[in-house]
Amino acid sequence: MGSRAEVLKLFRALHRTRQQVFKNDARALEAARQKINEEFRNHQDETSSERIAELMKIGSDVEVLLRTSVIQGLHTGSDSLMLIPRKDLLLDNVPYCDTPTRKL
Repeated sequence: MGSRAEVLKLFRALHRTRQQVFKNDARALEAARQKINEEFRNHQDETSSERIAELMKIGSDVEVLLRTSVIQGLHTGSDSLMLIPRKDLLLDNVPYCDTPTRKL
């Protein structure tokens, strides 16, 4: 775990996710790019395999969180915001049933 190839794969995955999540938002794209690069640069000399595995887990969790939880918003007025969900975030609307169904 934590080989150079795996680290580079995570680095590229984070940047691809950043480009999808913050599409058309130059400020957010640049801020995310800088943060990703900074975090990898800050830990580039890490040699402990346990610490590398921990950092890889954190990076992987961040990628999943960005991909599955972040929704762009666009100010449409002084007090209104239009949400722009990506297609992969949209789920079929499954109605909630308060009473359990009985099995026969």
